[in-house]
Amino acid sequence: MIRSLSVPAFLLLACLLSGAYGMLHNQVSYSISGEYFTKFKFDQFGISPETPERLGAAIVGWHASWWMGAFIGLFLIPAGMLVRSDIGYVFAVLRSFVVVLSTTMLVGALGLLLAFVFAGSNPDVDSMLREAMITDPIAFRRTASLHNASYIGGLLGIFAGWASILRSFLRENERLNFESREGEE
Repeated sequence: MIRSLSVPAFLLLACLLSGAYGMLHNQVSYSISGEYFTKFKFDQFGISPETPERLGAAIVGWHASWWMGAFIGLFLIPAGMLVRSDIGYVFAVLRSFVVVLSTTMLVGALGLLLAFVFAGSNPDVDSMLREAMITDPIAFRRTASLHNASYIGGLLGIFAGWASILRSFLRENERLNFESREGEE
């Protein structure tokens, strides 16, 4: 009963967590390059010029990421069903969501770090961005790297979440002594 009721609740939670992550993520991104939003993302997401820029960045973050929670949830919630006890299932899925968020943050931060280390001047790309009225092309590219790395982190997070659920499954099996007895096959 808990499992069937929890599936829509977990999907909703995954969407809320992912959307909230996107909103906060975009506050960091906006701090690096406001132009990434004002000259690119606001048009892409139909954000009105009258909208305060930080609020606009949060709205873009929500719209760009809530669906990723549904995608992630569709992989992790059924995997959580491997865990036999209801309470173990609930904690395994919740823990897997934390693992996904942590993985996403870590990979995003790594992408940003690499962008700071390696995203020096690139005359061809910088020229193209300047033609698009971008005054700080390096900051723009760093923000783009952070965004791309975060999506990669979300995808890698699915595998890390699966590993977390598998670990919960194995721990519970050991605790409940579901291992085969000596001589049984």
